[in-house]
Amino acid sequence: MTFSTLILMVAGKKISIKDRIIIQNGFHPAAPRNMQSLVKNIFLYALTIELLGCLSLFLRWQKEFSWLQALFHSLFHSVSAFCNAGFSRFSQNLANYRGDVWVNLTIILLIVFGGLGFLVLQELKEGFSGIFRRKKIHISLHAKLVLTMTSCLIVFSFIIFFIIERNNSLEMFSLKEKILASLFQVVTPRTAGYNTMDLNTLGVASVFLLIVLMFIGASPGSTGGGVKTSTVGVIIAFLRSRIAARDSVNIFYRTLPQESVIKAYTIVTLALSLLAFSSFVLFLSQPWARMIEVFFEVFSAFGTVGLSLGITPKLSSLGKIMIILTMYIGRIGPLTFLYAFSREKSFGRYEYVEENVMIG
Repeated sequence: MTFSTLILMVAGKKISIKDRIIIQNGFHPAAPRNMQSLVKNIFLYALTIELLGCLSLFLRWQKEFSWLQALFHSLFHSVSAFCNAGFSRFSQNLANYRGDVWVNLTIILLIVFGGLGFLVLQELKEGFSGIFRRKKIHISLHAKLVLTMTSCLIVFSFIIFFIIERNNSLEMFSLKEKILASLFQVVTPRTAGYNTMDLNTLGVASVFLLIVLMFIGASPGSTGGGVKTSTVGVIIAFLRSRIAARDSVNIFYRTLPQESVIKAYTIVTLALSLLAFSSFVLFLSQPWARMIEVFFEVFSAFGTVGLSLGITPKLSSLGKIMIILTMYIGRIGPLTFLYAFSREKSFGRYEYVEENVMIG
């Protein structure tokens, strides 16, 4: 949307008010901002972070490759990491840099910044500039939720992964490699797709953890996929409010509108329905595949992660088509896909008599 909008703006074409609102709402949950400024900032942040990442990787790889090769590898991997693509120029992905602190932290930061969303990046920039200017910093509810969920997912997943695998797949690694591999492997499933270790050596519990991370994905308005961190955060807030016997859904001393809660549950329901259907098709077309392999493949496709347990090249034509469709719907979002085929307005102005059914 951003790139096509930029082309229209450069060409001097007029953009309808409806399209302006759609574009702006895709990156900002509150009142829409100036679209020209919004598009400009998105490109500015993307280019700045990618160039900084390229410079960081170049300083490391210029010691290993010629300056031209180092520059190309650095630029490629910086853009790939920030855009959560996960493509690598190396045949072993990033496994050869498992113990390299510089490369690991650079790629991890690029993945995280790319997955936060451009609104959060804008607020972080304003926050840091406000600290230096000694101004009062205001962070939106959206940014607080995204930053909190992202931090919790990284920290708790790292601890769980390290505890499970330290004496299993990580047993032969040094302590530094164990820590870096654990941290890297819980960050990259959030739609990036890089890896520094063989995923086939992981236990079932660790694979299941990666599946959960791939399902959650990144944050709205970012370069990542999944159902998004804020969606899961809203559902957790709703469940907490119900446990506390509250009618309203509260988080960070704010009340969430009912529409946001309904939207969150709709996204998760649609996503799980798609994943169940895709898995069923793969079970039929690939009867030789293990259940954990199929689930990993499907969830990875939905989150546009790109990780696999090795069955991708063996998929039949039907299986590959199903994975392609799952990736496509996962990238544009299941709710957006549903809106494309639904009515803009409901038919008729009547309601039926209300009656209860037993739930649970």
